[in-house]
Amino acid sequence: MTVTVFRPRPEPVEVARVTLTAVELLEVLWGRASTAPASPSQMRVLLMLEHQDGINLRSLADSLASTPPSTSRLCDRLVAAGFVERAISPSDRREVRLHLSDRGRAFLDDLRARREQELQAVLELMPAAKRTQFLAGLEAFCDAAASQIHDNATHTGDRTA
Repeated sequence: MTVTVFRPRPEPVEVARVTLTAVELLEVLWGRASTAPASPSQMRVLLMLEHQDGINLRSLADSLASTPPSTSRLCDRLVAAGFVERAISPSDRREVRLHLSDRGRAFLDDLRARREQELQAVLELMPAAKRTQFLAGLEAFCDAAASQIHDNATHTGDRTA
């Protein structure tokens, strides 16, 4: 792996390239930590439901950039595994709301614990000062990403299924 020496103010394209490499390495680490019975698409659904409890099928499909029938089949598999529950909306009996089940939450908690162990092993190899810089950068990235996701969600609205 090649490490790039950055100018004092690296351009976003340089940071994006190194971030992509970091994400790919994280996928390898997380793969080692995973005994997941869920596909990457199913994981996206579980994580979305964790943060948007009660989302309807149409909104979930939009968030996944998928079609409602494909998203419905994906959710069928997660319901069958016991990770997701469907509930009729109290305001419109034609609308189905999706919720992460207790089993789904426990699955995500366990997966996160194993992933965290893998990350800690890598972070322990870094000097403390670099970990501090890394943390500050990640916090700024998370703030910017959350802001962008929120802005996109506000522009697309919450349509019903």
